Amino acid sequence: MEEAWQLQVRGAGAMGGARHPAGGEQGVARGGPGVPGDPPVDDAPGAPQPGLDHGVPPPERARQAADRRPRHRVRADRPRAQLDDQIILSAILFFLGALHLPGGQDLPLWRTDGAVLIALLHAGPVEFIYYWFHRALHHHFLYTRYHSHHHASIVTEPITSVIHPFAELVAYELLFSIPMIACALTGTASIMTFELYMLYIDFMNNMGHCNFELVPTWLFTWFPPLKYLMYTPSFHSLHHTQFRTNYSLFMPFYDYIYNTMDKSSDTLHEKSIEDKEEAVDVVHLTHLTSLQSIYHIRPGFAEFASRPYASKWYMRIMWPLSWLSMVLTWAYGSWFTVERNVMKKLRIQSWAIPRYSFHYGLNWEKEAINNLIVKAICEADKKGAKVVSLGLLNQAQSLNGSGELYLQKYPKLKLKLVDGSSLAAVVVANSIPQGTDQVVLSGNISKVACAVAAALCKKNIKVIITNKQDYHFLQPKIPEDAADNLLLSNTGIAKVWIIGDGADASEQLRAPKGTRFIPYSQFPPRMARKDGCTYSTTPAMSVPKTLQNVHSCENWLPRRVMSAWRVAGIVHALEGWDEHECGDTVLDMDKVWSAALLHGFRPVAEA
Repeated sequence: MEEAWQLQVRGAGAMGGARHPAGGEQGVARGGPGVPGDPPVDDAPGAPQPGLDHGVPPPERARQAADRRPRHRVRADRPRAQLDDQIILSAILFFLGALHLPGGQDLPLWRTDGAVLIALLHAGPVEFIYYWFHRALHHHFLYTRYHSHHHASIVTEPITSVIHPFAELVAYELLFSIPMIACALTGTASIMTFELYMLYIDFMNNMGHCNFELVPTWLFTWFPPLKYLMYTPSFHSLHHTQFRTNYSLFMPFYDYIYNTMDKSSDTLHEKSIEDKEEAVDVVHLTHLTSLQSIYHIRPGFAEFASRPYASKWYMRIMWPLSWLSMVLTWAYGSWFTVERNVMKKLRIQSWAIPRYSFHYGLNWEKEAINNLIVKAICEADKKGAKVVSLGLLNQAQSLNGSGELYLQKYPKLKLKLVDGSSLAAVVVANSIPQGTDQVVLSGNISKVACAVAAALCKKNIKVIITNKQDYHFLQPKIPEDAADNLLLSNTGIAKVWIIGDGADASEQLRAPKGTRFIPYSQFPPRMARKDGCTYSTTPAMSVPKTLQNVHSCENWLPRRVMSAWRVAGIVHALEGWDEHECGDTVLDMDKVWSAALLHGFRPVAEA
């Protein structure tokens, strides 16, 4: 029950990190309504308000009171099963209204007098009737038969807002129809006012149950009357934990005048919005890629985030929103949290730099990007992170020397910087098919490419370089006892090609039919060959079941598959290695590979 008592108000994916609420004082006298077969709830008067995060445990007296609360549970299938009722009922009522209300099929686009009438009727009759109807629902007779269904969710989520018995749904639909019917009967109805009113209801309803505070306190400071006209998630959360307070629909005005406002509402709101230090062990620093990628991150659209990134035609027609998002993220001066995961005792987060891939190619953006990365690294160090892994172009040689720039600037960092090159290289090297005696290495020569070439030469596999300049660059990187395995040739007859950025279509066309292309780059190559050639995924590993809360795909990778660079940071922290991996440093690849396997990570082919 402690989890229910400690209502978790968390800003998942909030820009600049999460907001952590703390507890407030106890509100007005209250008592949780009982359910059949449950003992009555006798809350201890004066018991402190529960903390709004897992880090603030309730006092012992409050804990004992919490243990006496009815132990409601929500079935996993309940939200999905009940959501359709409300959608279907609303559609039917709108259809009937369009058929039978005066002018229902010939409404103008907008009428200002209708919008004013709806606002007044909502603030007056709708809010007033709802307040007293809601109080009646908390009477033992109605609560046990109807409203307890909604209060089964003590720790709420947006879907909770429409989880009601059908009889309640009918009552709410009739209540919300009062302003619209009045507009229709007075001839002031319009399409936009109806649409905006329904959007207002849905937005406020979902916001009140979203379980994290997002309404800034300065809004009420600058415009005090708004405090009585707009509730907050923390305000309504008290209703789901205290049961006998904060009955209002969206406007707390009626709780104020009828003295049912929880006394801790203001304190809880202020503490909920305060920025607190959130402990984190591993931070993976990534960035946005294409304009459409913002829809695929977890704070974007869940439907897109749950699938590997792929450009769709219907996303292209959203280009105005995409460009607006780019401008907003560009103007935003800090990283933002994309995902939170847990593995064993490690708390893992992914942070995104508010820049897109093309920004990293602009010389005038490099200083700003480095400042953003430095800010994120310092913040992670302040939060107690053990490891920060640099993903995608955040570790580009041309940007920061594979992270070396940050160590030079901040030599006293307590955390370890990891570029993940060692694990990425060994993933590529171990993906070479058994029996292969020669490979072609093509593309821009990166730190990973050097490590892959050296590892394959040590295995007595011939590495063919088609570019003379690249060949001379790689020669010093290969151990002397394996130097003979590095070859320069203009013909790529090998059936295995290891390619990186720069291996364009013309380069790939030189490969024989049936070639297997294995990328060593962070970004997937353009698939220029369709004649029996195959393309492997970018260096990645499937994650173990102990890595939890993986609800989205990392860019173009499948579900529960992470890039080798991201996995490297997790393994580094799990092993507690006390060394950086950036600049020219390459860790023992066999040691890194063994550690990854030991902790349950597997090559994608074995997933």
